Amino acid sequence: MNWTQLLSTKRFGMEDYHEHRADDRSEFQRDYDRLIFSAPFRRMQNKTQVFPLPGSVFVHNRLTHSLEVACVGRSLGVNVAHQLKSKGVEAPFLDEIGSIVSAACLAHDMGNPPFGHSGEKAIATYFSEGKGIQLEDKMTAEEWKDITCFEGNANTMRLLTHQFKGRRNGGFVLTYSTLASVIKYPYASIHSDQKKQKFGFFDAEKADFEKIAAELGIEKSAENPNRYVRHPLVYLVEAADDICYQIMDIEDAHKLKILSSDETKNLLLNFFDEKRRQRRLETFEMVTDVNEQIAYLRSSVIGLLIDACSKVFVDNEQAILNGTFKSTLIKELPEQTAKAYQNCSKTAVAKIYRSQEVLDVELAGYKIILTLLEHLVSAVLSPDKAYSEQLLMRIPEQFETDSPSTYGKVMAVLDYISGMTDVYALDLYRKITGMNIPGL
Repeated sequence: MNWTQLLSTKRFGMEDYHEHRADDRSEFQRDYDRLIFSAPFRRMQNKTQVFPLPGSVFVHNRLTHSLEVACVGRSLGVNVAHQLKSKGVEAPFLDEIGSIVSAACLAHDMGNPPFGHSGEKAIATYFSEGKGIQLEDKMTAEEWKDITCFEGNANTMRLLTHQFKGRRNGGFVLTYSTLASVIKYPYASIHSDQKKQKFGFFDAEKADFEKIAAELGIEKSAENPNRYVRHPLVYLVEAADDICYQIMDIEDAHKLKILSSDETKNLLLNFFDEKRRQRRLETFEMVTDVNEQIAYLRSSVIGLLIDACSKVFVDNEQAILNGTFKSTLIKELPEQTAKAYQNCSKTAVAKIYRSQEVLDVELAGYKIILTLLEHLVSAVLSPDKAYSEQLLMRIPEQFETDSPSTYGKVMAVLDYISGMTDVYALDLYRKITGMNIPGL
């Protein structure tokens, strides 16, 4: 792969109208703006990140998380572009790497269903273990794998590129480079690992991804011809996400009193050598507010991780371009930084992700999604049944419930549900189950 081909302003769905604009705003900045002003992006405000949606204590939701990831991604991209130019790399749009990465970061979670990862699990298990299992013989192996391993990453690709009924061709009509930078797992569900079961696009979007790969010169993996190598900027998007969720979850846990102030400070101070650690302790003598101290440490840690990940990327640039880099930027951090990051990760698993507040949201979300699936899938597959018509009227016409295939009908339901906010899903659940009757 080469940077000249990898950085393209051509827009997916508008290939016949491709032209170079004379504008102060680059095509990649247009991608960013287009995402910011979109309805699916706004809806992330009411989608769970980790903790229950904000009450008296404001913690991260999908929207605030994505905005922070975009900020970190821009810094990573700017750093990398500067260092590549210092190495003598020349390519059109090299200075735009920061804009491409920040736009991709904005979009990276847009396909996630309500209630975080429990929403994904609920969808998958409805078909693999629940009432949906009876549909297996009505789909191809590829289609069945799509829904029994439902993936928010793949759904993001679908949301960004799919032509929904009444909408324009190309979905969001983003540049090829921005789209490719979102696709963390560049292969179909049928070729995913049996254990991890992560993938980047559904069978319905396979041809679209292949088109993007051909345009940008993204090659197939030498080890597995059914898979592609990553677009290089995926590594920066992934690192930005890893940095934000890991460090911000620690800060949120402190706000919610899941972690003590001393425990939180120690986790963050461990990222620094003795000299830099001492400097921050001296700052604490002037800044005595505990929350401000932790915010200062969090900011410092993120800055350190941005610099470290940028260096890892540039040091491994050739392997990344060749498709032979098999790690992540986070996994290749210097020893002290890596150890501190791992300590944060272990603490998060032990004390945050297994906390009662988080588990309660997951359990409730699981039940809500399963119930919605049971009623809506039944309605699209048997539209003549009693009450099917009323249920189908709840689904906006942009979703293709009249698709000729079972897979198409099911995907229409999944499109509808995955686009819901937590609040909307809960409200619809209450109405469908009779727990909430208008006017009473």
